[in-house]
Amino acid sequence: MKPSVRPVPPFRHLQRLTDTVGPAEHADGIMPRYGQGYRVDDVACGLVVVCREPSPSAELVTLGRRYLYFLTQAQAKDGKFRSRLGADRRWRGKPEAHDAWGRSLWALGTAAARGPTAGIRQEARARFDASAAVGSPYPHAMAFAALGAAEILGRWPGHPGALALLAVAGTVIGDPAADAAWPWPAPRLSYANAAIAEAVIAAGENLRRDHLLRNGLRMLAWLLAGETRDGHLSVVPAGGWGRGEDRPAFDQHPSQVAALADACTRAAAVTGDTTWLTGVEMSVTWLLGDNDARIPMLDERTGGCSDALSRTSRSRNQSAASTLAMISVLQHGRHLDTAAT
Repeated sequence: MKPSVRPVPPFRHLQRLTDTVGPAEHADGIMPRYGQGYRVDDVACGLVVVCREPSPSAELVTLGRRYLYFLTQAQAKDGKFRSRLGADRRWRGKPEAHDAWGRSLWALGTAAARGPTAGIRQEARARFDASAAVGSPYPHAMAFAALGAAEILGRWPGHPGALALLAVAGTVIGDPAADAAWPWPAPRLSYANAAIAEAVIAAGENLRRDHLLRNGLRMLAWLLAGETRDGHLSVVPAGGWGRGEDRPAFDQHPSQVAALADACTRAAAVTGDTTWLTGVEMSVTWLLGDNDARIPMLDERTGGCSDALSRTSRSRNQSAASTLAMISVLQHGRHLDTAAT
């Protein structure tokens, strides 16, 4: 099921989901469900994929500005972030340093380093600096923030806030267990697992700490092996996975695949070992149907992506999170041929 021509990342469904505020969190089929509001995590991922585009159209630049403005409104004076905006345009909950904070720093770091306009880059850098010192006790939040810090350091080496974030991330995530059968810093795999390994790789590279780099690569190699079945990806399901539990398990979500593609791309770049790109190739083909159900998740007709893969079917709904994950994977897939030459 290896495609001869990889799909170009489609943005038309993301544009369909996005109104004047941001992308609707949920969809009924392909129709946005604006009545259920907006999620900061989705907006942050939207800003990341827009800023990853090498030559974004005017329409995508407009989306980037809209997503950045949304994040500036979610950011509190103390640098923490609210996580949800209701359809009534009222923020839900208080600002915290959970995943919304971490993903926002990832997005702001990416926009500061790669944003399509000077205005986006400058505003994103200022907003990153305002939140970088917050920190979080949650491993996933720190992992996402670390990815933003790595983006900053790629553009501004020695940035003190970014270096401090990476150091804290390494501490909060912790060292993987010595057990070769479970070299992971937690007793159970959950969501966006590969982001944890990627953050440790980024910390090791940028802090020049070889033990962190080795730890991150070891974690990622184990995760990739564990999520490979009969030559295709079989990722950790929505409910997580622990020792002794059956695999394959469902539902499987595109966000797990996107995190793996991100991490394998970084591992290849850091080590110079292109065999890591096998993980990216399998991520692309998982979307195209090389998965446990043998069902494509990418809907080339709509430009969206199904929310979940079950044992024999896929969800009809195409939400922002799954569509953004698909775009991210295909952005990495676009570079596979270049890397092979």
